[in-house]
Amino acid sequence: MAFLEWRRFNFFELNKDVDSGKISETLKDAKVSVATSGHGHLVFGDTEGNIHLVSRLFKVTTFRAYELNVMLAEQLCHIALLVTIGEDEPGLNPVVKVWNLDKLDKHSHPMCVRISRAIPNNKPTPATALSVHDNVNLMAVGFGDGSILLYRGDITRERTNKQKVLKDGNSPITGLAFQTTAKLTYLFVATMNNVHLYNVTVKDKEQKIHLDGMGCMRRCSVLAESVQDSHFMIGRNDAVYCYTPDGRGPCYAVEGEKIMLQWFRSYLVIIAKDTKTVSRTTTTASVSSANEGALEKHMVTVLDIQNKFIVFSAPMREVQAVLTEWGSFYVLGGDKKLYHLQEKDLQSKLALLFKKNLYDVSIRIAKSQQYDSEGLVDIFRQYGDHLYTKGDHNAAIEQYIKTIGKLEPSYVIRKFLDSQHIDKLTMYLQALHKQGLATEDHTTLLLNCYTKLNNTEKLKEFIMTKDREVDFDVEIAIKVCRQASPEDALLLAKKHGMHDWYLKIQLEDQAKYREALEYISSLEFEDAESNMKKYGNILLQNAPEESTHFLKKLCTDYKPSNKPLVDQNMLDGSKIPHVERANPEDFIHLFLNSSERLVEFLEHLVKVQPKWSTLVYNTLIEHYLHVWSSLTDPASKTQCEQKIVRLLQNPEANYDNDQTLILCQIHNFKSGILYLYEESKLYQQIVQYHIRQEDHKAVLASCRRFGHQDPSLWVQALWSCAKDPNMPSSLLSEILGVIEKERLLSPLLVVDALSNSSTATLGEVRGYLISVLQSESELTEQEQQLIDKYRMETERIRSQINAIQTRTVIFQGSRCNACNHQLELPSIHFLCQHSFHQHCFQSYAENENECPACLPNNKKILDIIKSQEQSRELHETFHSQLERAEDGFSLVADYFGRGVFNKLTVITDSPEKTNIRSSKPTNGSSLSYGPGAEARLRLGEGQVLHTSVDSHAVRGDRRNVGAIIVPSEGRMRFFNIQTSTALLLKQT
Repeated sequence: MAFLEWRRFNFFELNKDVDSGKISETLKDAKVSVATSGHGHLVFGDTEGNIHLVSRLFKVTTFRAYELNVMLAEQLCHIALLVTIGEDEPGLNPVVKVWNLDKLDKHSHPMCVRISRAIPNNKPTPATALSVHDNVNLMAVGFGDGSILLYRGDITRERTNKQKVLKDGNSPITGLAFQTTAKLTYLFVATMNNVHLYNVTVKDKEQKIHLDGMGCMRRCSVLAESVQDSHFMIGRNDAVYCYTPDGRGPCYAVEGEKIMLQWFRSYLVIIAKDTKTVSRTTTTASVSSANEGALEKHMVTVLDIQNKFIVFSAPMREVQAVLTEWGSFYVLGGDKKLYHLQEKDLQSKLALLFKKNLYDVSIRIAKSQQYDSEGLVDIFRQYGDHLYTKGDHNAAIEQYIKTIGKLEPSYVIRKFLDSQHIDKLTMYLQALHKQGLATEDHTTLLLNCYTKLNNTEKLKEFIMTKDREVDFDVEIAIKVCRQASPEDALLLAKKHGMHDWYLKIQLEDQAKYREALEYISSLEFEDAESNMKKYGNILLQNAPEESTHFLKKLCTDYKPSNKPLVDQNMLDGSKIPHVERANPEDFIHLFLNSSERLVEFLEHLVKVQPKWSTLVYNTLIEHYLHVWSSLTDPASKTQCEQKIVRLLQNPEANYDNDQTLILCQIHNFKSGILYLYEESKLYQQIVQYHIRQEDHKAVLASCRRFGHQDPSLWVQALWSCAKDPNMPSSLLSEILGVIEKERLLSPLLVVDALSNSSTATLGEVRGYLISVLQSESELTEQEQQLIDKYRMETERIRSQINAIQTRTVIFQGSRCNACNHQLELPSIHFLCQHSFHQHCFQSYAENENECPACLPNNKKILDIIKSQEQSRELHETFHSQLERAEDGFSLVADYFGRGVFNKLTVITDSPEKTNIRSSKPTNGSSLSYGPGAEARLRLGEGQVLHTSVDSHAVRGDRRNVGAIIVPSEGRMRFFNIQTSTALLLKQT
């Protein structure tokens, strides 16, 4: 065989006679006709019709499957089903049998679950190929006449199977294989002369596709399924050819007469005739003995198709079968001995390659076997160290680059710090940045490498990334470029939006203030605001006019200078314009050294948008006052004063009254002081201000203007006039007239105030005193008349009480005071001479003890009395109020009227038996009390007389005496309502 470009390695170990001769002892003289494996078994069929099952421990189980011989067999990998084809009788009558290895019959042999004949078109012909799909629903049998019998349905049940004959020509079928993709199922067919493909996805719609015009011998085709792809392989004398459903695939030039192909994982096992004479002394893997040297030899070759390696190659005597099970190869030799090809572990493979310095090969093998990333990195590192030692620094740095992310970068950087290797170090640092694993030190080192190499173009190419992501620390790059090339640093900062660095370089290194301000004006609002807060002081000092203009725009309606004022969305109406403005309070402190610029700035704000914070208006007023106080020209000063007053009078001006008042007082700004006093309703302060200014006319005018709101202003003016020797007499006369008219001050206090004046004369106050005396005289006369009135009223009430107590009271009401109809029994009479029908009284009265007509007035009187009684005990309250009262005399008079100072005497009267006289009722009822009852009984307001058919009742109020008249007995019973004590009074 020729493998011109394939490397050879020994990655397998050959173990001889692993079954200890059990298979050879079982087969004896029989010849193995077929072999298969799967589901934990090695399966051999011989020419005598026996099936031999070999377990993991090489225990052999034999049962007779056919009478004559076993022709074909296939063991499913994941299901305990074995499909065999053999002969039970002479002649070409192939019989298909399906064995369930998990079920045993009475002889402890696998149970045969299906037996059927395989005769295409009813023409007996030998079966040459067999393939069973893993889903157990498809099976194909190839025959010597080129026919293919396709079975659909469960292969374990003959009745459910439907078979169809696919004619593939006259060439015998040498190989069959099912391949399933995501949606389609294919059947590869190999004959002696060609290779075909059937699409068997849909029943009765099999499509034949011609793949190649050359075929292969029996057992020289195999379906190679790997992680990457699947191929149908055939072995010919010149090469191994691969096919896919899309057509012909790769071809591997492997010369020699092929006897058998087998596939395992990513390995292809080729059994071919060995045409060379093999020396027994030099071939350690040979299994032939001294007396067998002349026999035919087979060459066993294991190919790693993915990496294109020959991983095992050794001659072997007449290989009868190659099986794959339990993760290894098993080869049955012509001497019926079983050989085990055990793959070495990955570490052993790598160790072998490392000894030969074949790091590239070890990397390919490690990747193909999904070696972990840390192990791969270690291989790359060793490979890089090997290349570095050989002096191949370019190749070494390529390997070191592959270790980025796992290997510490300092390990590589130390090797290439020499100035001769700085270009290699630059390559490594660039790769480090591309993977985003570079630190600030790495970026600094890379930029310094560019500087040392004097490679400015490479430096610009690195920092001015266009079509790739930024893979370095921009801030570090700016720092390095700031020292070497400020222009590049500016470009880098501008490109990546590092506004702070851009402005630092412009202001601190370049001193280009206007350019910096133009850059700020092109930023978005948030960036422009923050940078103006940071650098506004420097800009105002060096570019005051431009900076003030920019701040006006920033605090009113900001838009970046590089954007249109009105975009298309605004014109279409799909976007509502959003006004962005900064808070001017954040920038007022920047104008501390430029009062004129500050006034200009604040005036613009107030003009454009009047709704600003208190600080804005307070600051503007403060600087206005500062300018006003420094002016000397009367016209300019008057103009400035009018501007300040207009601002103060503006209703939208949001200034602080107290702070503004203090500022006006500091600068003695009269108009502002008086306006703010008036706005705050501080009228007394207005008068005091005019008094301090000795502006008597203004004092009088203020009292006239604000006196109706605060009458005490006239009193304040009086005391001020008394102390001012220059007070005009006319002013004093008007003040006294208002005080006397409005009674703002007692005459004694007025006299007391004027007694301290050194200028006031008796003639000036004579009119006031005469008017006061006349008013007091009239008041005294009115009070005396009121006293006489109350005395007469008191006498009248006393006479009325005396009459009630000493004289007879006769009830002669003839009409009801509620309905005004004739009074009828039963009726109710009151001592107030009001009478009612009983039904009228019950529907009209609120209380059965009170006269409905007199109740409202009596209730008022009782409430007054009750409140006075409650006030009698308020001694502590009286004293506390007396201490705080301004007019103690009025408070004492009020409490005296409540009876607080009256001496109370409680008199307890006991009722006595008294004779009374009763007259017979006419038109209702009438009753008179005799004189004997007045001595000890008190009848209060609201007493009631109750009359009914059989009785009359007289009730007093709830605190006094009541009486019940019983006409049938001719007597009256009095009782005390409080004590419920009843007394019997005889009738006269």
